[in-house]
Amino acid sequence: MINDTTAEQIIIALDAMGGDHGPTVTVPAALHILSRHSDISLILVGNQQQIETELHKHHATTSDRLRIQPSSQVVTMEDLPSQALRGKKDSSMRVAINLVKQATAHACVSAGNTGALMATARFVLKTLPGIDRPAICTVLPTITGHVHVLDLGANIDSSAENLFEFAVMAAVLVSAVDNNPRPTVGLLNIGAEEIKGNEQVKQAAQLLQSSDLNYIGFVEGDGIYLGHADVIVCDGFVGNVMLKTTEGVAQLIAHFMKEEFQRSWLKKLSALIAMPVLQALRKRVDPRAYNGASLLGLQGIVIKSHGSADSYAFGKAILEARNEVIKNVPAQIKTLLHEMLLKRKTV
Repeated sequence: MINDTTAEQIIIALDAMGGDHGPTVTVPAALHILSRHSDISLILVGNQQQIETELHKHHATTSDRLRIQPSSQVVTMEDLPSQALRGKKDSSMRVAINLVKQATAHACVSAGNTGALMATARFVLKTLPGIDRPAICTVLPTITGHVHVLDLGANIDSSAENLFEFAVMAAVLVSAVDNNPRPTVGLLNIGAEEIKGNEQVKQAAQLLQSSDLNYIGFVEGDGIYLGHADVIVCDGFVGNVMLKTTEGVAQLIAHFMKEEFQRSWLKKLSALIAMPVLQALRKRVDPRAYNGASLLGLQGIVIKSHGSADSYAFGKAILEARNEVIKNVPAQIKTLLHEMLLKRKTV
């Protein structure tokens, strides 16, 4: 485990070509992070000429904390996971993950194709012992702070055992990165009553009730943002729909507010008066500040950045990787899951 007080460098491999913008976002994000965190070293993986061109634009060059790892291929957003896995073995995404496998890097960050990233990471790094399927976990703002939600699309169909594993993994993550020794865990459901929900959710509830996790029961959709739990668990189908709906509602509210403030000169004046409040609100709910979803359950740290992320948001994903390296999250998940499975066998 790497501690905050150690002089050892945290080495993070960046898929410099991934996402909607490639090096025009990943390179300036890398330079920004290096200027503010002396314990981080970065490896930019991708087309060397394009990366060097972008570095030159920012009057920067490689150094002992920033190097380039060339790769000849790029995984596009249109590539099927199977195509990326079999046909693009020298992609920037694959090479970056390989660096984690080879222990050249402590973690990998990519804004590339989510399905391809999950498939490649699972194939290269493998899952932790006792983990059937990895899950995608991200942070969302709440009225009390924030909540970690998973799965957000890696597993469309999840068994009760899968949901239990997701809860264990997220509880470890929250305990580590938030310094919260007993995070509350809830199952996303269509009601808080025990009779509500499908069989998988009901069975998962039984598993969680008999575990040592701080399980508080079912949480309805509004409870996500009302701060009813530190961790909320669901299958990937529900989680992905929930996340995309949230993004759409946020855009809708922003659009309506802009329309209303532009309806008359009086409303435009009121917008100027309210500007400090509006800017503070925007900062609190800015999705860029929460960028960086964890691919939990792997024998290595992989962080998924939003494909349309700008340099600020991509930098947040790099810092999420840093935090998980410092706390050695995979090892903590492995230990806790082993203890819980062992306890269940002896009961």
